[in-house]
Amino acid sequence: MDSFMEYYFEEVFCNLERDCLNERYKRRELVEYFNTVIAGCAKGQNHSDNITCKNFILAALRYHNGCKSNNGDVCLMGKYHNLLYIAMKLSFDWSVQDNGVVAALLDELYACEKTFERIFLGAIFGTSAPHFLAGWKSDFIDKEENVHALVFFLDHATNANLEYEEDGKVYRFIDVPLESCGKASPARVVLQMGSSEMLMILLRFGAQVSSENAATDSIESVLDRLKDYNRAYPYELVGCLKLLLRVIPKINFTIDKKAFKHLELPDDYNYDRKVVLEKYGEMLQDHLIPSSRCGLRPVELKHLCRCVVRNRLWRNFELPFGIPKLGVPVSLQKYLDLFED
Repeated sequence: MDSFMEYYFEEVFCNLERDCLNERYKRRELVEYFNTVIAGCAKGQNHSDNITCKNFILAALRYHNGCKSNNGDVCLMGKYHNLLYIAMKLSFDWSVQDNGVVAALLDELYACEKTFERIFLGAIFGTSAPHFLAGWKSDFIDKEENVHALVFFLDHATNANLEYEEDGKVYRFIDVPLESCGKASPARVVLQMGSSEMLMILLRFGAQVSSENAATDSIESVLDRLKDYNRAYPYELVGCLKLLLRVIPKINFTIDKKAFKHLELPDDYNYDRKVVLEKYGEMLQDHLIPSSRCGLRPVELKHLCRCVVRNRLWRNFELPFGIPKLGVPVSLQKYLDLFED
C-alpha cells in the first residue's frame, strides 16, 4: 500500500489540477477509486481492510504534511487540503479503529482550518445547507450518514482526549466553535434550531451548553422562546428544554437585584422563586419547569448525583461510553446517559 501511494502521489496526484477536488462529485469519485485500491491491496497483501485503510490515511497525512512543510508550514489548500477530506470519508467508510490515526487526521484538519464544521454542519443541517452557509457540500451521502459520521469522530476524539486551544481558551472536539455560525458551539447552534435529537447526541458526549454570560444562559434562552408561543409549545423545543434540565443541577436565573432594591427584601430572599413565578408562571403550571429545578423545592438527590457523576466522567473523557463501566444497574445507566429523568 505504501509503495502504491508513494507512486500515486509522485506520478499522478501532483499532475492533477489544483482545484480538481473542489467539487463534491470529484471527491466522491476519488473515494470510490481508493475504496477499490484498499480492497485490492488488503486482499493482495493478506491484510485486513482496516489496516490497509489506516496505512492509506497515514500516507495521505505524510504527503499533506510534506507539502505543507515545503510551503513554510502553511497548507497549500486546494487538492492538497481536500486530500484530508478523502481520508476523512475513507476512515468512516472502513470504520478505522486505530484511535491514534483518526486523532492525527482530526488534528491536521484543525491545524489548517481551526474548525470542524465540515464534520458538524452536515449532521446539523443536512447535506445541502452547508453549501449556502460555507460554500461547500458535505462529503457524506445524506443527513443520516452525516450523523453516523459525527458519532464516529466524536467517539475517536473522546478516546483520544482531544483538546484544541483558540484565543486563550481550550475546547474539546465537540465544543470547537463553528466559523460559519458566528463562532457558536455546535450545541448552541442545535439549540437555536430546536433540534432535540441532535442535542441529545451532543449532550450524551458531554457538550457544554452553559455560557460565561449569565444573561445568555441556554436554559433561559429556551424558556424565553417558549413564552412567545402562548402555551402552544412546539414539541422539539420542549424536548430541548427537558434535555437541558437533565444536565444542570438547577436553573440559575438571571437576577438584577438592584431592580428589587426598593422592596427592601431580606438578604436570604428567594429571588429565583420571584422570577419563576412572575416571568415563567404559565410554564410552571404547564409542568414544563419542575418545581425542584427552579428554586421552589429542593433538588432531588438522585438528580444531583447524576450531575456529579457525569461531570466526573466528562473530566476523564468517559462520556458516554464510560457509563457501563460503573457497574450500576441498567436502569441507572439509562438515567446517567440522559435517556430517562
